[in-house]
Amino acid sequence: MTVRNVRSDTWPRPVDFAPPPTGADLERWATADRDARPQRLARLRARMEEAGVDGYFGVRREHMRYLTGFTLAETEIPSAGNSGMFLVTPDDVRVLADNRYTIQARREASHARLFDCYNNLGERWPILLAESGVRRVAVEAGFVAHAMWQNLAAAAPGIELVPVEGWVEADRQVKEPTEIERIAAACAVADRALASLLPSIRAGVTERELALDLEWRMRTGGAEALAFDVTCLAGAEAALPHGSPGDRPVRSGAVLLFDFGAQVAGYRSDMTRTLFVGEPTSRDLAVYETVATAQTAAFDALRAGLIAARHAAPLPDGRSIDGVARASIESDGRWPAYQHGLGHGIGLATHELPSLGRSAAATPLPSPTVFSIEPGIYLEGETGVRIEDLAVFDAAAGTLELVTRFPRDVVVVGS
Repeated sequence: MTVRNVRSDTWPRPVDFAPPPTGADLERWATADRDARPQRLARLRARMEEAGVDGYFGVRREHMRYLTGFTLAETEIPSAGNSGMFLVTPDDVRVLADNRYTIQARREASHARLFDCYNNLGERWPILLAESGVRRVAVEAGFVAHAMWQNLAAAAPGIELVPVEGWVEADRQVKEPTEIERIAAACAVADRALASLLPSIRAGVTERELALDLEWRMRTGGAEALAFDVTCLAGAEAALPHGSPGDRPVRSGAVLLFDFGAQVAGYRSDMTRTLFVGEPTSRDLAVYETVATAQTAAFDALRAGLIAARHAAPLPDGRSIDGVARASIESDGRWPAYQHGLGHGIGLATHELPSLGRSAAATPLPSPTVFSIEPGIYLEGETGVRIEDLAVFDAAAGTLELVTRFPRDVVVVGS
């Protein structure tokens, strides 16, 4: 892939991207969630019946919202106690909430019954199960601390706790149309924010200043929150796949890597762009083109897989697509390929199923779904390049559509 240089007269502009969602959009999405919850719960109950359990105890904030409508910000989890945890039975949903959250829970989870619990789950657990008629309960084991598990087992010794993982995650990876809309809206917030930031990038400004500026532009441009903390890394620091911005000044002739995302109506975006401050070096341009070529190879393999699926072939799996991108870099022979995964699903969580990487399941990708494609090359002490876009993978439509719209071309700033 040959990428073109984009300079200030042809920079992407905020108006090139979709505007923030309206109040009507937010209400429509909320209605869609309310309408979808009975089907989501029905799928979980079918899984419960198949496994022979009469209860499902959930603790993950994403699952709270997906199945009950109750919302908690990530920053609230440490102080929320047991509020937001929930119990699904064949004919009921109980949401735990103490008096700090009862008004909110009645509004957001109006179909569920509230169960008063203030950080005393062990004490209240036998009562919750007795009122619900549960004898064998599936528990989200990967997100329950060992001490809590022991407390629950001791509090109700006659109840069997069944450790389960991945039930709701597997359901959530297949996206409903309005879920995809919200991810696309979050991408547009991020696209606009970076486009508006470009004129402010110059030699001498620090990574931390740019990260804060980009955060402000997302928060004032339609994001209800950040998907995660903004990464802004200059020059050799860009070789850290998950570095943090510091007081290091941007230098002319070096790369500048941004990894960031917005949250809109609960759903996230995730995007990485590596920009060039001043005239790029020939080495950095070559690294960039190698990464862009690898990303294009992954896109091409996914589209080829969709075409093959029309003729009864299985859809590609995340492990094979990672192999395509990795092989593209390795065949170039000049630099080592990334050691992280090629991509991850995204939605109510920034990282969720499906996975695209060397350890990903060798099973067909789900559809429709949304995931990132983010190859990179990292040269310690020298430079780093990563390009990340979100793609909607839809076998029924036979399409792979990028919802990250910011160009993948070489963008030169600060000159």
